[in-house]
Amino acid sequence: MTALTALESIHKKGLFGDHHKKNDNDILQISEVKDAVIIQVVQYKRSKINLDEIKIDDLNFPNQNSSSTAGKDTRIIWNAPKTWLIVSSKENIIQLTKSKCKDTDFAITDISHSRAVIKIKGIQAKEVLKKGSPLNFNDFEVNKCAGTVFHGISIIIDLISNDPDTFIIFTLRSFGESFYHHLTDASLEFGYIGI
Repeated sequence: MTALTALESIHKKGLFGDHHKKNDNDILQISEVKDAVIIQVVQYKRSKINLDEIKIDDLNFPNQNSSSTAGKDTRIIWNAPKTWLIVSSKENIIQLTKSKCKDTDFAITDISHSRAVIKIKGIQAKEVLKKGSPLNFNDFEVNKCAGTVFHGISIIIDLISNDPDTFIIFTLRSFGESFYHHLTDASLEFGYIGI
């Protein structure tokens, strides 16, 4: 049995909004991130392990708030003190994480099916996000992340590229449809293509 993604029945492909007579580089791209494994890793308070000694897919855990580290297939996102999200296209990332993070020091939870994940890419991506979130996106840099709200929906935003601006946005699966509609509605002004 194949699992349905969070936005399977509502994500539309094609051109929408004010896209007429615009260069392809000026039109936003919105897509659902599928087949990503998302793991929450929490270090126990009593754990004395040095995080600098642990690498997941050759990546260190970011120890500074609002930061992420990235490799070819995997990202590690700081989510809260001693709490991270590992997002990977590798199917064996859970086993790899469990082999590096002992259960005496860490709680490891697969939350892949409990999240809706959307990628928005384009030179106007920050302007779209400014419409619904109180974050100062002018100071956002690559490998910066933040938990915030977008029209009252809790989200986590991770800037993965600035050529052009590309954000990966996570929300609870139960809010995925509402968030998708808010995001695409905010994008109509600039024109977007659903991929």
